[in-house]
Amino acid sequence: MGQYILRRLALMVPTLLGILLINFAVVQFTPGGPVEQMLYRLKNNDHSNLSAQAEVQQSGAARGIPPEVIKKIEALYGFDQPAHVRFGQMVGRYLSGDFGESFYRNARVTDLIIEKLPTSISLGLWSTLLIYFISIPLGIIKAVRHGSRFDIASSFVLSILYALPGFLLAMVLIVLFAGGSYWQVFPLRGLTSEGFSDFTLWQQIKDYFWHLALPLTAYTIGGFATLTALTKNSFLDEINKQYVYTARAKGLTERQVLYGHVFRNSMLIIIAGFPAAFVGMFFTGSLLIEVMFSLDGLGLLSFEAVTQRDYPVFFGSLFIFTLLGLVVKLLSDLVYVWVDPRIHFQQNNT
Repeated sequence: MGQYILRRLALMVPTLLGILLINFAVVQFTPGGPVEQMLYRLKNNDHSNLSAQAEVQQSGAARGIPPEVIKKIEALYGFDQPAHVRFGQMVGRYLSGDFGESFYRNARVTDLIIEKLPTSISLGLWSTLLIYFISIPLGIIKAVRHGSRFDIASSFVLSILYALPGFLLAMVLIVLFAGGSYWQVFPLRGLTSEGFSDFTLWQQIKDYFWHLALPLTAYTIGGFATLTALTKNSFLDEINKQYVYTARAKGLTERQVLYGHVFRNSMLIIIAGFPAAFVGMFFTGSLLIEVMFSLDGLGLLSFEAVTQRDYPVFFGSLFIFTLLGLVVKLLSDLVYVWVDPRIHFQQNNT
């Protein structure tokens, strides 16, 4: 196991560098970079990002954009160096823990990510727990009652929910329950009300989940189908194995067979996949849902970084999330071994 862990850790380095290099190469051929955007703003007297604009206007040229001003803009954003030099400098900074500063927000990349984490944690944590707590019991019931009317009807409903886009459901929920056209039951914006810090602890808890109700429903509604089907199929696969017939022949009750033997074995793959599922929900935010409910999370941050060509935020987020994903994948394998010691990750030398 120790050799397997070391081998996986060693493979993380080229994998991470490869992902960064591919994205960095693609960006080089993408038009509308920060230099072009700054030139456009100078030509049109756009006063956004005043701190950067002031630096390049110190030469006194704003309209004609002489070559020396263009070079100053390129140096300001680090584009005065060849691509391979910039890539090497970026990787070197990342290895030292320096992810740079946003081109447009006047804040460090790590500070921006930390600022957006509470929203992403709220959606990721509660959506993952909700999906697991509903899908696992439902999958077990469907497996026990396989082929029944309940199994067929629930599969039909789950298929519809799986195909229903989250943002479309969000629109329906807003129209129905957030004052769109019918009832003003739930708030429309943010995760807390004004004066939240002045509430009592119980009031804060109620207010938090009151705001979370609609976006969480829209965010998770399509996630039940996959885990429910996985639970059902895993349960059915274990039910048809020989040890189940042996347990029944020994006189064990159906409940003892299902929850004393089948449940433990069928849950291995689901338990092992929990870390990856949690992180997947954690960082794969729904942009449209965040926008519709005014939730300023990592999904919206990443989208704005791409559209604004905010390369420090884009590449810093990519590096952090990719590294985290690789570590969590390794953790999932280790959890699998911990749950079922019979599993060994050994290199096949045959």
